[in-house]
Amino acid sequence: MSGSPLASSPLAVQRGILGAVLLVVCWEGLARGLHLPSYVLPAVSEILAGVWSKRALLGEAAGYTVLEAVVGYGQGCLIGIGLAVALTMLPALHAVILPAATAINSVPVVAYSPLILLWFGIGVASKMVMVAMAVSFTVFLSTLAGLDRVDRRAIDLMRSFGAGRLSILWRLRLPTALPLLLAGMRVSTVRSVIVAIITEMLGAYGGLGWVIYQAVLQIDFVQVWSAIFVASAASLSFFGLIGFLERKILFWK
Repeated sequence: MSGSPLASSPLAVQRGILGAVLLVVCWEGLARGLHLPSYVLPAVSEILAGVWSKRALLGEAAGYTVLEAVVGYGQGCLIGIGLAVALTMLPALHAVILPAATAINSVPVVAYSPLILLWFGIGVASKMVMVAMAVSFTVFLSTLAGLDRVDRRAIDLMRSFGAGRLSILWRLRLPTALPLLLAGMRVSTVRSVIVAIITEMLGAYGGLGWVIYQAVLQIDFVQVWSAIFVASAASLSFFGLIGFLERKILFWK
């Protein structure tokens, strides 16, 4: 299918790279041409120099943040998929789980940070919990929508051949739900990194959010931007990895 977004991804990547290059050139020209101070907008070259000079600190911080984001992301995906499957297998749970999940996620995840930090401390556990909360609802909704896309006539046909609920789930519902499920997982990658960084800024022993917070206190805005650049690179890499796996799994698209 040549019109599929997955099939046209190489062209999208080329356009993305071209757009990034143009953005960097315009940014550098604007900062240098207008002689903007670092606290307003440092030049890209200045930021990259800051990344290189603080590479050890930023590398360690990035590893800290990526660990929190990836582990929390995995937990959130498992929770979201598990809840969606449970609701599909036991429709009576809709009246309990769906309103509760919607109510919890109607409040920004960051609002729960003080409670999560109080309960789980300022170590990596609290960040993983926050990321899992942010990711699980998105994956839950996308998986539930995918599981409900099944043609009822196909379900009736499988039942006429003696297939049970588990067989229908494994052979029909899950393959049908894969595109939406994987799309939800791909979108959640960026959210996982963002939530990890924001939670680190509220209390942590390390991580890119902690580096950003400390740099703001020291009025070192070049380091703030350096940490933001590293965070963006980590987020884009995570997004690209899940997108690559999505294209491999959905090879027919």
